[in-house]
Amino acid sequence: MSEFVRLEPHVIDEILAICDTVIAELDKASRIADGLGRAEGFGEFESAKQLAAGFARKGAGTPESAKERVDQFIVAFTQLRDAFASGGEAFLEAEFDWVRQLASIEQEL
Repeated sequence: MSEFVRLEPHVIDEILAICDTVIAELDKASRIADGLGRAEGFGEFESAKQLAAGFARKGAGTPESAKERVDQFIVAFTQLRDAFASGGEAFLEAEFDWVRQLASIEQEL
């Protein structure tokens, strides 16, 4: 790639710290989302069981569920952080890829 971006070391450190914070929060959300696939307490009626199953599907276990969406964001932010950690050069190469990933996750929500 003919373009090159040079980032000052302190700017890279700040960006990496922000990415690490976001990833840590997303990791917490992912651990919480692990339990979303278990919907309980809706009762024994058939309609209640169907409602519980619907909530469980939205929580975890399908590509569109909350758990999987959070994990997709973790992957995208990890790639972004890694691109910046390279000093910015890889950012140009990865920029459109991770932007496309984030946009596709948001569009599917």
